[in-house]
Amino acid sequence: MKEKEALEAFLKEDETLEDLQLKGLALIQKKDAFRFGVDAVLLASFAKVKKSHRVMDLCSGTGIVPILLAGKSESKDIVGLEIQEEMSEMAERSRVFNGLEDRVSFIPGDLKDKELIKSLGRFDVVTVNPPYKLKGSGILNPEDKNAIARHEILCTLEDVIIASRMLLKDNGRLYMVHRPERLADILCLMRKHKIEPKAIQLVHPNTKKAPNIVLVEGQRDGGEFLRFLPPLYVYKDEGGYSEEIDRIYGR
Repeated sequence: MKEKEALEAFLKEDETLEDLQLKGLALIQKKDAFRFGVDAVLLASFAKVKKSHRVMDLCSGTGIVPILLAGKSESKDIVGLEIQEEMSEMAERSRVFNGLEDRVSFIPGDLKDKELIKSLGRFDVVTVNPPYKLKGSGILNPEDKNAIARHEILCTLEDVIIASRMLLKDNGRLYMVHRPERLADILCLMRKHKIEPKAIQLVHPNTKKAPNIVLVEGQRDGGEFLRFLPPLYVYKDEGGYSEEIDRIYGR
């Protein structure tokens, strides 16, 4: 961690620094706004990233997944795309704070902008933690940053999958975290846009509760073969995090 004086150059008054407990990495976040959760950590663990891979993270928010991937992999080219400029700017400061300028970059932009997407080139891996809630579900303020992060206000699930298709190299892999109730939509849209579903992992709060998170892997122009991975439990039934979650968090 940097000294207090140095921190003041990175943090604004309404921000905090989250220790990621991974190789000294940290993330700048708003104190009272949308903050990353277990879903982003699970996505970064689920994605298979090799040293030679070029990686794109869509709906990148404040940059949690690219920064975690920089700590977990040896990839030298990890890019985050985020439509909300304030979040992208925070991610950029986290990148500099962590000394990742030579490996990670952040781009403010709209994944629906096909010219922008084409200009970024092709990637071996695309990761995405998209807005979960279906467009039109509830009355929302379109300027609300928290609502934008959670609801399909600025992009839909299909927009995300179309952009992923354009960004992936031949046989490249898409890794997505979402909600189980949207699984039929995810699989249908992936196959519609020729990203073949390859693996699914359901995440449960504990062994007695239904899954509330789903991890999905797809392959651009892949063959038809789908695996269900063993379920993941966040908590032990008697309380406390499971051993698998402790391992993912590096505890």
